[in-house]
Amino acid sequence: MARPITLFTGQWADLPFEEVARLASGWGYDGLEIACWGDHLDPWRVDEPGYVEGRLEILERHGLKVWTISNHLKGQAVCDDPIDARHRDMLPDVVWGNGDPEGVRTRAAEEMRLTARLARKLGVDTVVGFTGSSIWKYVAMFPPATQAMIDAGYEDFARRWNPILDVFDGEGVRFAHEVHPSEIAYDYWTTHAALDAIDHREAFGLNWDPSHMVWQDIDPVSFLWDFRDRIYHVDCKDTKKRMTNGRNGRLGSHLPWADPRRGWDFVSTGHGEVPWEDAFRMLTTIGYEGPISVEWEDAGMDRLVGAPEALEFVRRTAFDAPTAAFDAAFSVR
Repeated sequence: MARPITLFTGQWADLPFEEVARLASGWGYDGLEIACWGDHLDPWRVDEPGYVEGRLEILERHGLKVWTISNHLKGQAVCDDPIDARHRDMLPDVVWGNGDPEGVRTRAAEEMRLTARLARKLGVDTVVGFTGSSIWKYVAMFPPATQAMIDAGYEDFARRWNPILDVFDGEGVRFAHEVHPSEIAYDYWTTHAALDAIDHREAFGLNWDPSHMVWQDIDPVSFLWDFRDRIYHVDCKDTKKRMTNGRNGRLGSHLPWADPRRGWDFVSTGHGEVPWEDAFRMLTTIGYEGPISVEWEDAGMDRLVGAPEALEFVRRTAFDAPTAAFDAAFSVR
């Protein structure tokens, strides 16, 4: 069976959910990875009569399905320190409240628990998101951070996320953490450390998005193999590095997206440096059968052009695995 191709709605949350569904259907996507912001999904309405049914009706009317929902923004606030104006800009009033940092973290954690319940009501078994991190601020390691400070960050992550994951377990839903700068797991070794911190409990897995691995010089294909039992979801986003002129830095220099002085940027799927064919072959090897979700993000290209182009690329490149009959025939040659 072909893996379904979905569109992540996070970069489209300025549009009404109905409009995004109409666009994705017209382009030929199989479904949506629905974001829990904008008007797309609101976990606080999980018990409101008719709310979940209404979201499913919109999908059905446009011939779409949902396999995954995402709540990156509120997950980010669970562990972040500091909580500041950046969070105020991305959090709803129900989570921000009066802005007291610990109150924000508490309400963000509650929304993540509600998100697990919402996923189950939608018939979805995977939630993608961020965790936030109290120790990302130490990433430069100067002024020097002690090992005790780093250890405390992983302990803080476990203390805050284990109760959330208890609800995920109770609902039969998994959390797929997107390995990403500013999170508790942002590269290869921090992913190991994060899994160790929560004793490798099965409710916590990974969303594989290779874009943030490539610009850190991490091999995204080897990552798939090494964490093959934890790949719960796949997002397709590409990266283009441009650090060859001696001026452009890997950290982006506080420059806006698409600024040519940045050392790297997102590009529409298929035009960057992710080894997509090798990656899709590895996904087949490890037995991943879930959705391939296009996270379209390219500040230099109109999204109404880029999203259908990305779908065409993924359909062409994410070829089906061999059939059982082919495997059997090949094995006796």
